[in-house]
Amino acid sequence: MRCIELLIALVLLASIGAAQNKPTAEKVSTEPADVASGKRTYVEYCASCHGEDAKGRGPAAAALKTPPPDLTALAKQHGGKFPYEYVAGVVRFGKPISAHGSSDMPVWGPIFGFVDFHEVAIRKRIRDLCGYLASVQEK
Repeated sequence: MRCIELLIALVLLASIGAAQNKPTAEKVSTEPADVASGKRTYVEYCASCHGEDAKGRGPAAAALKTPPPDLTALAKQHGGKFPYEYVAGVVRFGKPISAHGSSDMPVWGPIFGFVDFHEVAIRKRIRDLCGYLASVQEK
């Protein structure tokens, strides 16, 4: 009987610990983006290809098979609304690869995982980056 009681106690402790360590993505996702933080992330990770002005003319752009897109025109290309989910998906998972070629766009989600170590921090970094990109859209 002692063994069963011990097993039940261990299961209860494990479930309490898991509930306490669960990321609170809902709370983080409702916070507004920190545009200044997003700009720092952009300059560090994106500007070499997309350019300081986000128009796709960074110093590394000439070395790429496919020119980087003008990130200031994303809202215009998506019916006048900045495509937060699309951009976050591309940053996190990469762009869908066409049948006749590969994407030069690096997948930053895993890299941000090495930098931030925590899912909530990764989501915040991507949200801040999207907030910065939304702030530089052409009018």
